[in-house]
Amino acid sequence: MAEDKRNVLVTGGAGYIGSHTVLELLNANYEVIVIDNLSNAFKDEKSGKPECLSRVEKLTNKTVTFIDCDLIDKNSLKNLFTKYKFSCVIHFAALKAVGESCSIPLEYYKVNVGGTLNLLEVMKEYNVKQLIYSSSATVYGVPEKLPLTEDMKTGNCTNPYGKTKFVVEEILKDLCASDKAWSVISLRYFNPVGAHPSGEIGEDPNGIPNNLMPYIAQVSVGKRDFLSVYGNDYDTPDGTGVRDYIHIMDLASGHLKALIYQETKNPLGFHAVNLGSGKGYSVLEVISAFEKASGKKIPHKIVERRPGDIASSYADASLAKQLFNWVTEKDIDDMCADTWKWQQKNPQGFKN
Repeated sequence: MAEDKRNVLVTGGAGYIGSHTVLELLNANYEVIVIDNLSNAFKDEKSGKPECLSRVEKLTNKTVTFIDCDLIDKNSLKNLFTKYKFSCVIHFAALKAVGESCSIPLEYYKVNVGGTLNLLEVMKEYNVKQLIYSSSATVYGVPEKLPLTEDMKTGNCTNPYGKTKFVVEEILKDLCASDKAWSVISLRYFNPVGAHPSGEIGEDPNGIPNNLMPYIAQVSVGKRDFLSVYGNDYDTPDGTGVRDYIHIMDLASGHLKALIYQETKNPLGFHAVNLGSGKGYSVLEVISAFEKASGKKIPHKIVERRPGDIASSYADASLAKQLFNWVTEKDIDDMCADTWKWQQKNPQGFKN
């Protein structure tokens, strides 16, 4: 059995946020074991690893252990925990598209809630009780006031995706209340965008992107004809939805700092922490910033609102600063410049 105290299991580590976080962990000299079912990742047949992790290895000169595993398959998880001794689990693996969750809710509950239950049961069995959970600002539902703070009411979620994140947080709170040895940090993040500054890894959604920035990027390289802007009659300065965007490298460093905080301070119980920039940008502002970064016009059309969307959402991220000494370092111009660099270098994503 591998006994290294610093073995970290990263579920969904071949995804967008997972792969950038794995890079930060490797640079900080953690041993990283990634599991992923590759539902949203491109695998290089030659190396047998997801292409994004092969590139992470090149960028860091370190090795990642990759295992093709689905959280729905509990026996595979048990085999994994028998083979490796983990100090902590960072849990990203989930389905994550708001719109899609409205059309296939059962799948979202099965993967996001059912898969997490399997993971927690196996962690408990093998006495691994440190977890960093990838949550979401959607748990706040329709904001009563802004900015959003961690002590605000959660659960009035407007879509099944948000509800799955809320349900898992409730499960984690109950688990921590029942067994005082658990330490759970639930990172509620806002809208991750951007790419590694090298342009080697970035967001590569399968099929049509569900999020604004990758869609804009695909329009910019001619992969899509135009961007649909869902609604311009919201109660916001220009009528389009306002969101708190956070650069993926800032988000990845937030996970590393949360892990270090958990290791050094061992905060027992359940702790929710926002990771956001604390500033909102509208859809039209993001389009304008991307046009500036790329020098390209982004054709767009105003269409009807999407079900489950809200007008504005942005974070108060002062708790993350207080606990982890974490603040965002990159702004909307960095987010757009790095997305553009990634998209230019990889017009077909990782399939290049």
